[in-house]
Amino acid sequence: MNFKLYGQLLRDAPIRRVLLVGMVARFPHSAAGVLLTLHIVMTMDRGYAEAGVVAALVTIGIAVGAPWRGRRVDTVGLRRALVPSVVSEAVIWSVVPHVSYQWVLVLALVGGLFTLPVFSVVRQALGVLAEGEQRRTAFAVDSIATELVFMMGPALGAVVATQVSSALGLTLVGLCTAAAGLLLMWFNPPTRSPAAMTAVEEADDQDAAAAAVVASAPAAIGEASAELALSGERRPGLRGRVRSALPAGLSWVTVSVVVVFTVAAGAGLLLSATDVGIVALLEGTGHSGQLGLVFACWCAASAIGGILYGAMNRRIPPMLLLLAMAVLTIPMSFATDTLSLALLSIAPGLLCAPVLSSASERVADLVSEERRGEAMGWYGSALTSGTALGAPATGLAIDAIGPWAGFSFAGGLVVLMGCLVLTVRAVAHRRAAASVR
Repeated sequence: MNFKLYGQLLRDAPIRRVLLVGMVARFPHSAAGVLLTLHIVMTMDRGYAEAGVVAALVTIGIAVGAPWRGRRVDTVGLRRALVPSVVSEAVIWSVVPHVSYQWVLVLALVGGLFTLPVFSVVRQALGVLAEGEQRRTAFAVDSIATELVFMMGPALGAVVATQVSSALGLTLVGLCTAAAGLLLMWFNPPTRSPAAMTAVEEADDQDAAAAAVVASAPAAIGEASAELALSGERRPGLRGRVRSALPAGLSWVTVSVVVVFTVAAGAGLLLSATDVGIVALLEGTGHSGQLGLVFACWCAASAIGGILYGAMNRRIPPMLLLLAMAVLTIPMSFATDTLSLALLSIAPGLLCAPVLSSASERVADLVSEERRGEAMGWYGSALTSGTALGAPATGLAIDAIGPWAGFSFAGGLVVLMGCLVLTVRAVAHRRAAASVR
């Protein structure tokens, strides 16, 4: 391990700014979930099930919108891509506290669709600004910062909702997120390296010149020239355009990319399931007031794991980290009180930040810069989808069997999913090798 990497990283002013802006931009939405739930339950006098429907619609909106928002960053640039998000964040979350429940449902879905794409923008920028071992450290620092934000944000949201006003809290979420979006637009971190931008511009110039020659020639000659040019074309720029014209528009997706997205979904499922399992177990033992102690141990372990992983000189495959985290989650089922649960949460907690850091680093390595924003958007959607699936699935296991079953169910499910994906990948690689022979 080389802990000097952190000093070298944080001395780089652009990287330092990206990390700081990312942390600030994530903070409002880390409190939004608690604020929205308490607003619906306390202020609107609705049930938790109805609050859950609203949260599900926000999650669906984020999952659907993230790839599209990331693709907009790739195609029109960061500043233009963020304008709709800045406007919608300021307007929607200022209106939500003052409308009926039916309108809250609509606004929650739209708000999710236009959520500020902080995750994909920050990870995309770090992928450009950091290289080699520094990239691993940068993603680790960002994961640690995210852990800190989600330790403090929900607690602050609960205080504002219960002690001040949930309506004021939601309005502040919208205004603060919009301000963070303006800060990102002002800073405008790079989403492509200068070399990649130069290559794209050169390819565009060559395509324009070829098109001008074909257009100025007689029709028959033009058609023949075009056919010859297409048959002999070997430039990446044109190949990229042809791929993007495909119906799916996902020619950058490979088996390895799908594996990384599976890791993200599995991590989201495992994290939300552990969250629900901790609450259920402590409520079942009558120690719900000690939730903070367990969550503090869990999150602190994740931060420590992120620090250690960011200082490592070698890469660990994200799927291996996820499988280890899933296996270590299962023993949490044997906890009988707050202390044993807190201690058993440390081992899987140590791998939380490393899993997400490793997966982000792998996406940055596998996907070219011109499609990386979209890829990071899909990565965020996979993480969000896993999170949305984990809570209700674990809840069913807890209701049917008992609080301890949540950890065993989630850990076993993720282990099974990981083994299945690795088996499919191995079969695909064998078939590919056989076809080459």
